[in-house]
Order: sequence, then C-alpha cells, then structure tokens
Amino acid sequence: MNKIFVITGPAGVGKSTISLKIAESLDKSVLVEGDDIYHLVQGGYIAPWLPNNHLPLFWDNCLDIISNCLNNGYDVVFNYILNKNDIKKIKDKFPKAEIKFVVLLVDEKTITERDKLRPLDCQMGERALILLKSMHNSNFDKSNILDTSHSTIEETFKEIISNDKFLI
Repeated sequence: MNKIFVITGPAGVGKSTISLKIAESLDKSVLVEGDDIYHLVQGGYIAPWLPNNHLPLFWDNCLDIISNCLNNGYDVVFNYILNKNDIKKIKDKFPKAEIKFVVLLVDEKTITERDKLRPLDCQMGERALILLKSMHNSNFDKSNILDTSHSTIEETFKEIISNDKFLI
C-alpha cells in the first residue's frame, strides 16, 4: 500500500527540511512542495491568503499529482500550510492510502530564530508569527501535532517515521 506523508505548519517551522528527509528515506518517493505548485501561476498570481486566489486550481493540481504518483507506485510526501478542510480533501480523495498527517509547531522564539536563518527573500517576519498563532488555534487533533522547538531534524524525522499516532 502506498503512503502519503502530509506535513503542515506555519512558514519557517521546517516543513521543507523534514519533508525532504522523509522523501529521501523512502525507497520510491516523490516530494510535492505545495509552494512550488501554488507558484506555477504567474499571470494573475494572487497570494493564497487573499480573496479570489487560485487555491481551487492549486488543489486540482496537487490531488492529480499525488494520484498520478500513487498510481505509479510512489509514496508521496506533501507539504503546505493546510487547514482541517484541506486534510479532509486528501483523506476523501485517497481513502485506501496510508496517510500520516503531521502538524509541526514551535514556540515563538524558535520560529523567529528559524525565520532569520532563511534567505532574505524567503523570510516571513511577522507573517510567520501570525501563521504560528493561527496554527496553534486551528483545533487540529492533538495526536497530529509535533512540537519541534527543542528537537533536531533527525529527532523530528524519527518521530514521524516511527510513530503511528500520526496515521489518519
């Protein structure tokens, strides 16, 4: 059975780093970076938090890519800033897949420090804190939340790979 790892959390929490580590550890896998899919749109681009954005197109593309990969025998690691409705879309589309869903969270000090380590054009500043607060208030199931404030990349990776509490 194919696996889907869905990694979410605010900007700067380590989604891309952990997702890449998971994808590299699997025998046959694809890493789907949600930001890359969203930024395919050039003409008429609207930020995802603004009205009239192109999230419907984004979701059509993501679900099709994930489906194509699974149908060809690949496990999928997908990361993006998600809400509860988004994870429902994934569960509904792939009811037979084994899905691990992880919400990466940290404290404010850690996200600020991590944001400053990003390239200048990728730093989120205040937006990272806004997203962090939003994620803390999103009512995700506690079993899917992983606080990595004091964890290394390796510790976080091992926790996700080995812990079935993240299965949905």
